[in-house]
Amino acid sequence: MKSDATKQERIGARVPRNVYDTLSRAAELTGATVNQFLVQSALKEAQAVFEREQTIHLSRRDCEFLLDLLANPPKINSRLAVATRRYRKAKLANANNVFDWRP
Repeated sequence: MKSDATKQERIGARVPRNVYDTLSRAAELTGATVNQFLVQSALKEAQAVFEREQTIHLSRRDCEFLLDLLANPPKINSRLAVATRRYRKAKLANANNVFDWRP
């Protein structure tokens, strides 16, 4: 019996003949089977999706603006001060419980 670490799952797909022929030729050029080529290509694309979704790209102007805000934060206005006090009071009141934030 295989352990969870070595267990393999199966992926299948039905594609038109011209798509299969293209994938087959590409796999052959790389020295891989069609299945290996599909898995390698899909994995590469999945990693690109993760990278794209987990990265924030800023223009130079926006980056400089953000760094300036971090270095020189604006003064706290009255609404933020009130919200901060409410938050701290609610958090202290629920110190022994899971904090349930309700704005």
